[in-house]
Amino acid sequence: MKMEFELEVDMELVKTGALLHDIGRSQTNGIKHAVVGAELLKERGFPWEVVNIVERHIGAGISREEAKVLGLPPKDYLPLTLEEKLVAHADNLIHGTQEVDLEFVIKKWRKNLGENHPSIPKIIKLHSEITKTPVT
Repeated sequence: MKMEFELEVDMELVKTGALLHDIGRSQTNGIKHAVVGAELLKERGFPWEVVNIVERHIGAGISREEAKVLGLPPKDYLPLTLEEKLVAHADNLIHGTQEVDLEFVIKKWRKNLGENHPSIPKIIKLHSEITKTPVT
């Protein structure tokens, strides 16, 4: 499927980030896999753009405050570039081996994290930003 964007997107970077985003799962399946994966790539000399995709791909990103609560090193893990946002959002829309819709994702996050978890509005906002659909 060919995707068209109004902004310039480095599709090779998106592909590389998508392939490597869960590399930290080779050492942990917890939320820390993003930080572990970023460290693995840093140690191996990967470009910082790829490292950032891996480190910032969880949910719709994690704020410094959320990171502290989750036991992550205290910093923002929010996707900033369009490439980072695309990988994070695509990761949300895959469940096992099948694609899912935003409604499924929100339902899953509410079930796992609670009805009013702060990640849910961020996921909706990221979806709106990428798909150019209004937030409801």
